[in-house]
Amino acid sequence: MSEFAKANLRNWDNRAELHSSDTTGTYRIVQVLAGGSSLNPLEASEIGDVTGKDIVHLQCHIGLDTLSLKHLGAKSVTGLDFSPKAIAAARAFAERAGTPARFVEASVYDAPQALGETYDMVFVTWGAINWLDDIFRWAEVVSALLRPGGRLYLLEGHPQLGQVEARNGTLELAYHWRTPSAEPLTWDDAQTYTGDDRQLTHTRCYEWIHPLSDIVNALIRAGMSIDHLNEHEIVVWRAFADVVELGDDQFALPEGYPKIPMSFSIAATKRAG
Repeated sequence: MSEFAKANLRNWDNRAELHSSDTTGTYRIVQVLAGGSSLNPLEASEIGDVTGKDIVHLQCHIGLDTLSLKHLGAKSVTGLDFSPKAIAAARAFAERAGTPARFVEASVYDAPQALGETYDMVFVTWGAINWLDDIFRWAEVVSALLRPGGRLYLLEGHPQLGQVEARNGTLELAYHWRTPSAEPLTWDDAQTYTGDDRQLTHTRCYEWIHPLSDIVNALIRAGMSIDHLNEHEIVVWRAFADVVELGDDQFALPEGYPKIPMSFSIAATKRAG
């Protein structure tokens, strides 16, 4: 594991401790434990009918969306994350909810070997691929996990959003459009993104901006056909101090700001043969 990945693991173990005892409502713990769903309206409207599908959720964190997919009718759900504390929390939530689910601790790059299964759907959402240094390797993992005709659903913060900072009532270009794998963006946020007042003790983490062209080309190269690429003006976290909440934990830029895509979603199908 690289030094960047080791730092991110410490950071996400720390976040898992806070998020699994979340009091802000961001993770919708109460709803999931009652047999409901934590999915936001955007992904819920785009994933389609999951009834009877075997689904793997990569970078599943504390597993609440994984359990939600089972509650929405999936035949089976598997969550994978590199954080042992996140996986422990996910297993505890599954037990409390009485929801059958498999949770595996492993790097996403090692997912095919760690899981030993193939699936009808790979599910990846909100703050996942920005933690990975190699998007082409990630796409190969996605393809390896899918059965022929299986489908990826990816919903993420837009790379253009990752390039800008909100300063003095406008958006300023602050970061390059593509992050070299050996030169990640470095962050030291004292708190996590949920609005929890508790302090992180492992603040250092690293991220990478992947252009849409790299993401799409990586999937095509890995044997996938793109079904849709949609761009959206919302995200599900307070990306900037000035964003306005639209309800259901969805946030957008206020009037007066130039409009940019805040998130994007891709559906892709693994080609046969």
